Amino acid sequence: MSALLNFDNVTSYYGATRILKDVSFDLEDGQCLCVLGRNGVGKTTLMRTIMGLTDRSTGAIRVNGAEIGGKPPHQRAPYGIGYVPQGRGILSDFTVRENILLGTFARADKAPEIPEICLRIFPYLKDNLERRAGLLSGGQKQQLAIARALAVGPKILLLDEPTEGIQPNIVHEIGEILKMLNKELGISLILTEQHIKVARKLGDAFLMVDNGRVVARGPIAEMTDELVERHMTI
Repeated sequence: MSALLNFDNVTSYYGATRILKDVSFDLEDGQCLCVLGRNGVGKTTLMRTIMGLTDRSTGAIRVNGAEIGGKPPHQRAPYGIGYVPQGRGILSDFTVRENILLGTFARADKAPEIPEICLRIFPYLKDNLERRAGLLSGGQKQQLAIARALAVGPKILLLDEPTEGIQPNIVHEIGEILKMLNKELGISLILTEQHIKVARKLGDAFLMVDNGRVVARGPIAEMTDELVERHMTI
């Protein structure tokens, strides 16, 4: 496997405050990388830094060897990055169709139609394209957020707390969809996660973050209960 995304000594700021501190890691092609840690330690900032959504960052961020760290957010998606933010970022007054089509604006080919994969994976969305997004349940909104990110045509999919606030049976369903995207379609995933079971089921590798720094990393099999206890228990 070759490194698809490379973080090299990245420090990221909001104003003058350092949130991420000298973070380095590689995302291999076809890998699922789980980013774990307590609330407020920098996991969301890591995702936002990849997308260029913090005030500034130093260090190198590369996709397939191309430096993207100095580029504004709208110039990063065409490198093949889809983003499902924490809270989902669904536009409630837009229809399901309109929300998904927003993702196509960032496609490298600018194709203005809903990709077939979005409708094949999410039959509920296919049957409710004209429904106002604000009327969907939490799990349905998460499906919509993933579909919108897939409309970018990503090689890398970033998911910030994809199972947060979703009922247990839907957590399982979302997990199965992410596993299929990763293992069958070959889309590389980075996901922040509080559910240890979900991380262990989906992940190939993990990063444990504490106070803006990576404090542990490795294959998912090396994410011991002791590490979880030390860095995730309140």
